[in-house]
Amino acid sequence: MESGKAVAGTLGEEWPAGPVHEGMDFAANTHIIRHAGRILATVEAGPLPYELSDEMETRGPCDFAGTLPGGFAAHTKLDARTGELHAIAYFWAWDHVQHVVVNAAGQVSRTTDIAVPDGPMMHDFALTGKYVVFFDLPVTFSLDAVSAGRELPYTWNPAHQARVGLLPRDGSADVRWLEINPCWVFHTLNAYDDGARVVVDLCQYPDPFDVATLWDSHGPATLDRWIIDPAAGQVKQQTLNGRTQEFPRVDDRVVSRPHRYGYSAMIGDVGQAISPLTGDFADEAFTNALLKHDLAQNTAEVHDFGRDATAGEAVFTPASPDAAEDDGYVLAFVHNPERGATDLVILAAQDFSAEPIARVHLPARIPLGFHGSWIADD
Repeated sequence: MESGKAVAGTLGEEWPAGPVHEGMDFAANTHIIRHAGRILATVEAGPLPYELSDEMETRGPCDFAGTLPGGFAAHTKLDARTGELHAIAYFWAWDHVQHVVVNAAGQVSRTTDIAVPDGPMMHDFALTGKYVVFFDLPVTFSLDAVSAGRELPYTWNPAHQARVGLLPRDGSADVRWLEINPCWVFHTLNAYDDGARVVVDLCQYPDPFDVATLWDSHGPATLDRWIIDPAAGQVKQQTLNGRTQEFPRVDDRVVSRPHRYGYSAMIGDVGQAISPLTGDFADEAFTNALLKHDLAQNTAEVHDFGRDATAGEAVFTPASPDAAEDDGYVLAFVHNPERGATDLVILAAQDFSAEPIARVHLPARIPLGFHGSWIADD
C-alpha cells in the first residue's frame, strides 16, 4: 500500500499532513461516504480515513477532531434514525477489534474493545436496531505472509474457529459469540432484528478463502441469509439466490431495519481477481450484469449490459428523501468495450431490466473494485 504522502508526491501535490495511526498512512482506496458535513475516503486494516472537499480535493487524514483513539475501517454503517455512524476497526498489532460510534455531530462518542485471538480480518460487519454483528472468520494476520512480502498479510487459518458475535448497541452486555462452520464473508447486504432473533443477509464463500495468495479453490459467493438465535445458541443458514455475486447493497435509509430489496453485481472467476491491496475485486472478476433482489417475493431481475461489458457495484439513490424503498435509481460504473472507457449508467429501480435512462460517458476506465455512495449536491 502506498502512503498518502507517497500518492501526493506522485501526483505532484504537497501532502496536507495530519494525524496518522501507528505510522500507518495508506492511500484511502476502498469506499467513500459522507457524514456530519465531511466526505471521507476509507481503507482497510487500521489507517485513518482521508477527508475530501466537495470538489474531491484532499484535505488530509481525519481522526474526527481528535476523538478517534485508534485506527478506522473500510466499511461503515449509518443508522439514519439516530445519525450514528458505526465501524469495526482492526489492526494487526491489536489483541482486539474496536467498535467505533461517531455521533451525528461527527465526533467519536463511544468505543468498545472486543478481545479476539489471532488478529482476524474484519472487512465488513452488520448493524441492527439492537446489535452490532461481528464476523470472526478464519482469515487472520500471518507473520509468514509478512516475511513473504505480502502487501495484505492475512491468510486462511484453519485453526481459527469461525464464529459470529452479537454486541448489544446499548452496552447492556458483553458480546455473545456463536460458532459456525468455516466460511468467508467480504460484504453484507443488511441486517435487522426479528423479535429475539437477528437476520443477516450477506454474500458468503463456503470454502477456504486466502486473500493474500489469490487462491481460487473456493466455491462461489452466493446471497445467503443467516438467522441468529441467541436463546438457542444457533445460526441457521439458507441460500436466497445461488448466482455468483458480490458487492451487495440496499437503500442506505433502511440499514439496520427490515429490507425488501437489494442489489448486487454478478461475478465471474473471483479467485484470480482479488486485489492484494484492499481485498476487493479487480475488473476481471465482474461480469456484464447486475441483479435486483425482491426478497419478499423471492425473485431476482437481471440487467444485462451486453457482451464484453463489465458492471461494478450498484448504488441505490431514492427519488426523494421520503420515497419508498424501491422508488429511485440504481447507479453503476460499466466498462463500455466500444469506447474502451467507463460509463456511469443510471437505471430506473422499478424498471430494472429496461434500457438505462441515462449514460454519462467518462473519459477513462474506472476500476470497478471500489465502493461508492450517492452524495447529493446540497
